[in-house]
Amino acid sequence: MLHFLHHFPRSGFARTSLVLRSASTKASTPLAAAHLLYDKQYINGKWVPSSNKDSFIDVTDSNTGEIFATVADGTAVDTEQAIIAASNAFHSWSNLSLLERKRYIQQILEEYEKVKPDIANALTKELGAPQEFAKNVHSELYPFYSRQYLSIVDEYEWVEELDDIALVVKEPIGVVGAITPWNWPLNQIACKMVPALLAGCTFVLKPSEVTPINAYLLTEAVHASGLPPGVFNMVCGTGPKVGEVLATHPLVDMVSFTGSTGVGKHLHMLGSSTVKRVRSELGGRSAIVVLPDATAEQIEMMATQILENSGQSCLGLGRMIAPGSRYEEIVQIARDAFEKVQVVEASNEAAKTGDIGPVASRTQYDKIRSYIQKGIEEGARLVTGGLEAPPNTPTSGYFIKPTIFADAHNDMTVVREEIFGPVLCIIPYESEEEAIDIANDTIYGLSNAVIGADQEHAMKIASRLRSGQVHVNTLVRGPTAPFGGYKQSGDGREIGVYGLEEFLQIKSIHRPKPAVK
Repeated sequence: MLHFLHHFPRSGFARTSLVLRSASTKASTPLAAAHLLYDKQYINGKWVPSSNKDSFIDVTDSNTGEIFATVADGTAVDTEQAIIAASNAFHSWSNLSLLERKRYIQQILEEYEKVKPDIANALTKELGAPQEFAKNVHSELYPFYSRQYLSIVDEYEWVEELDDIALVVKEPIGVVGAITPWNWPLNQIACKMVPALLAGCTFVLKPSEVTPINAYLLTEAVHASGLPPGVFNMVCGTGPKVGEVLATHPLVDMVSFTGSTGVGKHLHMLGSSTVKRVRSELGGRSAIVVLPDATAEQIEMMATQILENSGQSCLGLGRMIAPGSRYEEIVQIARDAFEKVQVVEASNEAAKTGDIGPVASRTQYDKIRSYIQKGIEEGARLVTGGLEAPPNTPTSGYFIKPTIFADAHNDMTVVREEIFGPVLCIIPYESEEEAIDIANDTIYGLSNAVIGADQEHAMKIASRLRSGQVHVNTLVRGPTAPFGGYKQSGDGREIGVYGLEEFLQIKSIHRPKPAVK
């Protein structure tokens, strides 16, 4: 998920003996050690060894390409144990009063504040988020959504009286399996975990194995909060070993997934075997429709949005659809804006707001570079960026220059497919109808944007774009507005009341009609 802006090989490595710190024995500088070892899973209120003690997952520092941590490689056995624990805890948790559940969420939030600096530091390594961005954006998302949902549940209508016979009751769906991505890890954990627990569901989290350290630290806060055993469980591992068990297990009532469209389709298919609810937020190839009267400031603002989080956002605005009458002017504005952005090591304290760090992994680095090469081969005009490494960055890190392709069109691979990196493709159009057709000509429908001096006209264009959200002349998003997509961008909705209702099911209760007096 893209945050936008709110109102608001083990042998040979020296390891520290960091065997899953309990909340009461925190290391003073946990990320300054030579190597971190998180070798346990969190199941039924306890840190327990993974059933496979011979297999681990290495976590890489995006800035250097070096392994800095090792985490447990969860198994089907671990996952089933977590599911059973969540199932056993469901009755008692769902029968607690809302006030009691809120108190636990508040206590988790208080404990989270104690580990928040460690989480921000972890994200500069495992994700490559610059220090300021990790501290002021990524690590603040869990408390932001916790406070939001603590407020929402107070005002929510849990029981509706339809008439003098029927009541509609909103009840927790049950055991939730949550599979979260590497790119906005805490954002997605918060948007699933907090509303699910407040709704009365119990929870099994599978965080991304690419960026798992922040999830371990969050889980320490959960443990320290005194949350009843089994209500929250975490199994770190890969999709085939953990995620597929969540999708097929009969005791899991719902899977909430954020990730690629391909994996999402697979999970929907697996979930159908038990007819469980599967909610997904998937990929995107979002477009900016630049109207002929758009200002230079609007163009610069929207052009550089794709650079947020180093381009690693599912609703990144990676296609700019520009009027032919101003095409070269718009290309130059975008180029000038991109070339102001510095690519820096995430730990660089001199980094400015708007500077970007490396991408998260070697896999992602190679993928983005292959798309840039493909764009060149397919005849797009390379305006800036490209395959050359950014200056003053470690050659072993995963650094990508902000890149612009002009003279692009929808038949190009670099335009049609989700790149998930700091790459903007600028496509010319001659009429507004053509611009709308280009924007909608995609399998995705997560987000779009429209910019123009005439706000009313821009709103009319926005109404014709087939996506779950459209930004008109702003990148600020309403803090409680629903987030989700159309088409193959998924069927789920997160944030606000809509995010809460994902974890509820509806029961109608019928009673005798009152006697007429």
